[in-house]
Order: sequence, then C-alpha cells, then structure tokens
Amino acid sequence: MYVVVFTYLGFGIGIIFGYLRDFMRSWGLERCHLAAEREEQKDFVPLYQDFENFYTRNLYMRIRGNWNRPICSVPGPQFDLMERVTDDYNWTFRFTGRSIKDVINMGSYNYLGFAETDANALKTVANVLQSYGTGVCSTRQEMGNIDKHVELENLVARFLDVEAAMVFGMGFATNSMNIPALVGKGCLILSDELNHTSLVLGARLSGATIRVFKHNNMQSLEKLLTDAIAHGQPRSHRAWKKILILVEGIYSMEGSIVRLPEIVTLKKRYKAYLYLDEAHSIGAVGPTGRGVVEYFGMDPEDVDVLMGTFTKSFGAAGGYIAGKKELVDFLRTHSHSAVYATSMCPPVAEQIIRAMKCVMGLDGTTQGLQRVRQLSENTRYFRKRLHEMGFIVYGNDDSPVVPLLLYMPAKLGAFSRLMLDKNIGVVVVGFPATPIGESRARFCVSASHTREMLDTVLNALDELGDFLQLKYSRHSRSSRPELYDETSFSLED
Repeated sequence: MYVVVFTYLGFGIGIIFGYLRDFMRSWGLERCHLAAEREEQKDFVPLYQDFENFYTRNLYMRIRGNWNRPICSVPGPQFDLMERVTDDYNWTFRFTGRSIKDVINMGSYNYLGFAETDANALKTVANVLQSYGTGVCSTRQEMGNIDKHVELENLVARFLDVEAAMVFGMGFATNSMNIPALVGKGCLILSDELNHTSLVLGARLSGATIRVFKHNNMQSLEKLLTDAIAHGQPRSHRAWKKILILVEGIYSMEGSIVRLPEIVTLKKRYKAYLYLDEAHSIGAVGPTGRGVVEYFGMDPEDVDVLMGTFTKSFGAAGGYIAGKKELVDFLRTHSHSAVYATSMCPPVAEQIIRAMKCVMGLDGTTQGLQRVRQLSENTRYFRKRLHEMGFIVYGNDDSPVVPLLLYMPAKLGAFSRLMLDKNIGVVVVGFPATPIGESRARFCVSASHTREMLDTVLNALDELGDFLQLKYSRHSRSSRPELYDETSFSLED
C-alpha cells in the first residue's frame, strides 16, 4: 500500500510544482522554452490538449533524457551510444563528440540475434543490394512486385504451414491498413484492452463497432460474445455482419502470452473470426520458433488471420498477413497498404529470407534452432533470477519481454541513468504508455546475450534494487534454496 501511496504522491507533488512553474512563466519570472503561439493566434482553438502540454513541459521534461538516446552501431547484444549532455534541464541536448562503447543492449527486440553485421552471414543481402538497389519506388499493384517478394511470401506460407501469405513494408501499417479491409460498418470488433496501438488504430479506421474485453480474461470475452449474439446491433438489433476478435501473441508491455486455446474454443462456439498479431511471438516462442500457435500445439487453420512482423526476431522491417488463399487474394485487391504503399525494398526482403531459412534449417545448419533454444534458455534464466532477487516481474515464464515494476516516477529516471552508468542500456516506460501507478523497466532478452552479459545485468539490478528499494515482491525465493530440499527437520535441544 505504501508503494501506491508514494507513487500517487510523487505525481501529485510534480503536478503542484508544475502549476507553480507555469504561474512563474506567465509572469515572466521563469523562461519558457516551449514553442508558443503568435499573438494573433491567441483566440484560435488550441491545437493541443491543455493537460498534454502541461504533462510534457512539467513532468516528462524532468526525465526526458532517458529516451531517444541515439545509438551509433548495430543493435546487437552490445552497442555504442552517442554521448549527449544538457545545459538547460533536458529542454535541449548537445553532443560531446564522444561515444559510450559496448553498452549491453537490454532494450532491442533482437530476439534471435539476426540484427548483425557479420559479412559472411549478410553475403546474400549484399548481393541483392548490388543487383536490385535500395528501393522499388512503386506499389505492389503497379511496378513494385518483384521476384523476391514472391519468394518471401511462399517461404512465409511454408514456415507457418498455411495456404498463402502477403508481405508489407511496414509492421505498424500491416495492422492499421488491413483491419479496415476485413471489417467495416455493421461489424463488431472485440479487442483486448492491452492491444497495441496499431491494432487500436486499425479498428478505429474500419468504422466497425468496438468493444473491449479485460486482458486475457475469457469470462469477459465470452460475456461480450453472448451479448453480441443475443442483442445484435444497437437500435436495429440485426445480427452483426462479422464478429472479429483481436489479440496479440505476446503483449509487448506486459510480457504475457495470449490464452489461445480458450479463445479458439470461444470463437468456434460463437462463430466469430480470430485475428492474431504475432509481432513479438513469431520466432521468439515455440519449439522451432513458429509462434504461439506452435507453442500451444494448435493447428494454424484454427486462426483465421495470422499477422506478424519481421522487425523483431528476423532483424529486418515489415510485416505479413497469412491464412487461406481466399483471404490473401482479397487483401491483394482491397488492402490500402497493397494498393498505395511502396513495396518492401529488396535487401530487406532478402534479409528476412536469410533469417527465416536459418530458423527453418534450409541453410543446411542447425544454427537457427540453436538460436531459438538459446533464447528460451536465456529467458527462463533471466526471469528466474529476477524472481529470486525479489523484484515484481510481469508476464509468462517463456516470454522474452520482461517488465520489471518500478512504480514511482522519480525511480523511473534514476533507474535508467544509473543502469547506463554501469554500461547497460534499458528501456523505461511510464504514464501514459502504462497505467499511472505501474511505471516499469522493460527488458528484452536475446539469443545473442551470453550468460556473462546476463549475469552482469543481474548483478547490477541486484545492487540497484537495494539502492533504490525496488524489491517489492513478498514472494521472493530464498537465496539458499538448498535448506528447503530436506524432507524432514529435527529440533535441536
């Protein structure tokens, strides 16, 4: 309880001082560094919401230096960071010309370690760059459909064991531009409350009615389904044209894995469609890296629309939609992304082909399978050690996304700065990206992390956990578990 009280107290004190500083700025007692409207625009309708501006200039600005740090190397298990300093309390930054070398990267989505610069591994990518150039400069329906796209789509369909697949140049647009092609007015979307912004945007752009169910809560989802079928559309009470359930494989802020078997059971029972976003799960979970469908041992045909991205496990860019051939053929004609967006550039397509063939073992090695197994081993080891230390960690034990709860806003900035002082790069997340009382650090484990790197990070976390008092868990495991392995105890006289 005291953690919750001090968290809200911290925000309260920040808001009070924010209003005080705004008062001083209005009277010219303190300089305002933000852009201001011209005098002749004072009577215009405000372009931004007032509280958003207030939050940005008075709370976010205090810890702004913990975000948007520019790196100057490949985002592998370690990277180099451009050093920057501020002379006006984070309003502006200047670069010193120096770089911070060999920072352990605990923030990138490089799950299988394919974001690399090894010349031998990237030989085929370099050849494609030489042959095709950097860009296509056209859409898929015009002059932008090249043989590399066809090869990649066939490979994705084979990898997922489905009839067909279509690839897109941007992962975010794969959701936001394709959902409106699948549903529209008169349709119902049932969306998990913690779905990614791309899913939320796509749902809103579709014009369909949206109802939200509690995160991974099957009772909440089933109630919405039964109500939708019993009552139909508002006012007219006609049956919905379609009911589409939107979920993610791994939720990127929670580290939780979707309860796919139960959702598939519900969607079959109530004749709904299922859209599964595997952006963070494809390549990262499952015995051979084929995502949550394989993780639960299910048939890919149980999911109507399989979506995923290449920006994480495959070290590239873009996304895919996969499923039945009729679905993919429909999207080739009706998807805004297919009709208007520029095609995926050939070197990126080749990078995905290279990585996917490695995972599938089509390159003649077992290196891809070894990466999948190493990621699973690293994930379980890292999570287990954090639990033993007494931290509160969200998510599933097999999820490489590891949120560690910090709670208090002041500890958010302190944690990030102190970790960087120890040459460890972390991502910290606070309100409004998370609930106001659940600020956190989000670690992303990679197959390319060595045990020594993970131990270095864990030792730093153990030290900072004591210094910043972050070990909130009441259920931490004993530091000497061997004492509890005995089957009987006897009292000494």
